[in-house]
Amino acid sequence: MLERDLGVDARARGNEVRLVGDADKVELARKVLEELYGVVRSGGEVRARDVRQAVRMVTEEPDVNPGEASEDVLSSVGGRRRIKAKNLNQRRYIEAMSKSDVVFAVGPAGTGKTYLAMAMAIAALNRHEVSRVVLTRPAVEAGEKLGFLPGSMAEKVNPYLRPLYDALNDMMPFEKSSRLMERGVIEVAPLGFMRGRTLNDSFVILDEAQNTTHEQMKMLLTRLGFDSKAVITGDVTQIDLPTDKRSGLVDATKILAGIEGIDFLYFSEKDVVRHPLVQSIIVAYDRYDADSTNGRADDAQRQQTVRKVTDSDDE
Repeated sequence: MLERDLGVDARARGNEVRLVGDADKVELARKVLEELYGVVRSGGEVRARDVRQAVRMVTEEPDVNPGEASEDVLSSVGGRRRIKAKNLNQRRYIEAMSKSDVVFAVGPAGTGKTYLAMAMAIAALNRHEVSRVVLTRPAVEAGEKLGFLPGSMAEKVNPYLRPLYDALNDMMPFEKSSRLMERGVIEVAPLGFMRGRTLNDSFVILDEAQNTTHEQMKMLLTRLGFDSKAVITGDVTQIDLPTDKRSGLVDATKILAGIEGIDFLYFSEKDVVRHPLVQSIIVAYDRYDADSTNGRADDAQRQQTVRKVTDSDDE
């Protein structure tokens, strides 16, 4: 992978790796290897994705030590695992959540927006920095109508909240998370249930925020009380609202920009930490959507030209 991605010749002999090539490329490869050695020394396991992330990091940010990004920036979450930033944007995201009371994380799926926010919330709860964690998301169907499914209100909205439950159960034993939810220390609820409340001493996470309306976003942000934090995550390329509704997330990035105490983090397909194909899929869809938009614009221009010619002939 070093040879292919950095253009060096890597020769392994015993416990020594010799790097041959241009001086600048050899230096990048050396930084990657030293970072990966550090992972192994600390008891970690090196996978192909770890090599890819290290290569991309030293290529895009050659002046930054890769170890600074992957350093353990969260204390043990629920005793099950240690969670680390996998790239510089994730590190910046964690730092923003530490210092700012409101953080917006905007970017494609698979960049760790919700997972890291959940980890920060559970860590804050364990350190007694907050007394409650509130996880919410809008109940908007992604192209499917679920309103006529049988069951109580809780059973109807549960499918929308499943991703939040999954992330929560990945960070602490199911029994513990169940006890905390029974006591109201951790609350998972649809966004509509937040109206009229004041959330003091809470860590609030709004997921899938691209599907909030302008009014819903304002409603949630004005729920914050004393000693509370809010993290808003979403992907503006996956809006499931009706075409006549404005996305509250899109509006918020324009309205709230520049306000002290509010941070905005923007992720791209390069920050995806899921299966490597996810990054390629996102790029392919973005390219297709751009081509489709340009094609529709060209068609509209041609139709307008035809109308003008026809009108001229009639005259």
